[in-house]
Amino acid sequence: MSSRGQIRIALAQINPTVGDLNKNADLISKYAFDATNAGATLIVFPEMVLTGYPVEDLANRASFRAASIAAVEKLATRINQEGNGDLTLLVGYLGESPSGRPQNCVAVIYRGEILATYIKHHLPNYGVFDEYRNFAPGNHSLVVRVAGVDIGVAICEDIWQAGGPVAELAKRNIGLLLVPNGSPFEANKDDARLALVQQRAIELSAPLAYVNMTGGQDDLVFDGDTIVVGSQGELIARAPQFEDGLMIIDLEVKLASSDPDLIISNTPLPKYKANVPGVARRLGDEDEIWQGLVIGLRDYVEKNNFKSVILGLSGGIDSALVAALAADAIGGNRVYGVALPSKYSSDHSLADAKELAINIGLNYRIIEIQPMVGNLIENLHLSGVAEENLQARVRGITLMGLSNQEGHLVLATGNKSELAVGYSTLYGDAVGGFAPIKDLYKSQVWQLAKWRNELAILQGQTPPIPVNSINKPPSAELRPDQKDTDSLPDYKILDQILQIYIDQDGGRSAALAAGFDAALVDRVVGLVDRAEYKRRQYPPGTKISSRAFGKDRRLPITSHWRES
Repeated sequence: MSSRGQIRIALAQINPTVGDLNKNADLISKYAFDATNAGATLIVFPEMVLTGYPVEDLANRASFRAASIAAVEKLATRINQEGNGDLTLLVGYLGESPSGRPQNCVAVIYRGEILATYIKHHLPNYGVFDEYRNFAPGNHSLVVRVAGVDIGVAICEDIWQAGGPVAELAKRNIGLLLVPNGSPFEANKDDARLALVQQRAIELSAPLAYVNMTGGQDDLVFDGDTIVVGSQGELIARAPQFEDGLMIIDLEVKLASSDPDLIISNTPLPKYKANVPGVARRLGDEDEIWQGLVIGLRDYVEKNNFKSVILGLSGGIDSALVAALAADAIGGNRVYGVALPSKYSSDHSLADAKELAINIGLNYRIIEIQPMVGNLIENLHLSGVAEENLQARVRGITLMGLSNQEGHLVLATGNKSELAVGYSTLYGDAVGGFAPIKDLYKSQVWQLAKWRNELAILQGQTPPIPVNSINKPPSAELRPDQKDTDSLPDYKILDQILQIYIDQDGGRSAALAAGFDAALVDRVVGLVDRAEYKRRQYPPGTKISSRAFGKDRRLPITSHWRES
């Protein structure tokens, strides 16, 4: 039976930037320094931290792969020169197979050298990453001995799959498993990560440390949520969601329990006083969605070097929620709201927009669109729906013009319900560079607005969103007394059908089985299927569900298939 000893590990829950190898190396260096000062023996960084993640088709560029490989070699030398060479580092980067294909790798760095490389086995994008392994047939694992502890390495999806590296490591009787991750946030996961790592730890009879990144990358957002469990699956430590930081963990583990591939140190650490681990409070449903949307928007703005954002303020709930998100993300002083009334705009819409601007402290102005609309109607002779859409397009032109002139990022304010059924105007309310709530159903928009106001009250602040914007019936105000329900079912019913048809891929039969009227289901399904061409042209926005448009769900634009 193996003896037991201690090891102190550092888990770096951090936010890299895709393609910024120098900045990411600086971030790794900083956390390596902090880990050394904290007395850690080893530090684990997230998946592909050196390149940022996901790199998508950048992985296919030979120049980028070569730069990544050079960067990890330079990093190894740098860490040693900075006096942190006795710290063992696990650093994710983009590697390359002998045939020149990209590989998702983790480098084991010690005293200025890359002593071993582990290559991810189970890959979510087989069209980009190569399945080549640098291990002998049947050997799908890497075990490194550090301070007498035999430590296994796996990357993200490697532990989601039954068999493979975890099964191999279970046979090898390791003392600890370290798992770097780039696992995006999704709402309502029901804590699947914790259940998974507990199951794998029990299978291995060894503690498991799951390290995840933070921050936004295009339409993805990463929530951290780094987890450490014991050999019986007991929760030892958990990091706060959506926060950058270094978790220092002391573990009691088996010593010299396996036949390692690499020995860095056979000598166990002397007995020392262990730190008391902490388990961060889990965020509530609305809180974690809000944080995800805020960070997704913040990082899109900051990482793309926008100085400010601009959006149309209609007085309605969608634009109000987007404005509140933007203010939380980058500060109200960097948010520019524009009321764009037409002859059909109500007085309360302008009043609600102004109240919102005051509550949030954003920059506010009013631009009347009727003179521009009237001129175009006179010259183009438009009427009916064409006239309605023209108003939306004049608003879009105005916002894009101000964006060009003043350098703002235009935020689109459409929600998932509208995108699903095509209730938007191309080159009108669909214009913009980023769409923060495109993965929120309308019912979720109302829910989050109420939650955000309640949070402000609890914190002794002014609720940002006017009550009237929440309570009044939604309307595009493109014709007299228009309501969304003139064109669509009530959102509470519509969203239930959409969740079945989109999120659950349930099809028409599933919606009927849930008790919805056949004519209503056929109408909604038809609207969804015909609106794909609009969704393809909509701006990117933060993904918070398991079935986000553009990221997870993509239909043919030209298709004669109809649900029946």
